[in-house]
Amino acid sequence: MPLSPKQFNRCNVSKTLILFSTVHGQTRKICERMAEVIRKQGDDVTLVPLCEAPPLSHYDKVVLGASIRHGKHNSAVYGYIEKNLEALKSKAGAFFSVSLVARKPAKNTAATNPYMQDFLGKSPWRPELLEVFGGNLDYRGYSAMDRNIIRFIMWLTKGPTDPETKVEYTDWRKVDSFAREVATMEKLCP
Repeated sequence: MPLSPKQFNRCNVSKTLILFSTVHGQTRKICERMAEVIRKQGDDVTLVPLCEAPPLSHYDKVVLGASIRHGKHNSAVYGYIEKNLEALKSKAGAFFSVSLVARKPAKNTAATNPYMQDFLGKSPWRPELLEVFGGNLDYRGYSAMDRNIIRFIMWLTKGPTDPETKVEYTDWRKVDSFAREVATMEKLCP
């Protein structure tokens, strides 16, 4: 079967790098799902923690996923962006944020999520795709300090506070859709 013009314009198989910064593992889980979807679309995918990021010169696309801890993205996310800004600008790029705040309908888009807006205010990188995903709430998996802080934040935001609560707010259809968007991003052809 002949290639469609869009497939032909993609030059050849794209090499996609997915980097993640996670605290309790939900961002990694989301990245693993994205990697599966992107591979099914025909891209070659490498998935690694941000602290093990390989040189960007080997990739056509870069996806960076970062979780929120105590109201902030890890400072390493901003450090990585600053150190690699020119290389990031030369690649097709996507960024997503994972937080419990994104469980709320009024805060589950890149335009309405306060953590994404904070990211955009602090970061000089402007990737083509932005998204936010709800995280995972598992009080039993947190340290005593984190459990108390998160329960207080949930009390303030009218979320669940029962210390036995375990609920995943990630919308997996939204993750799959975002991954398909990443797969269709055009790489720069030589």
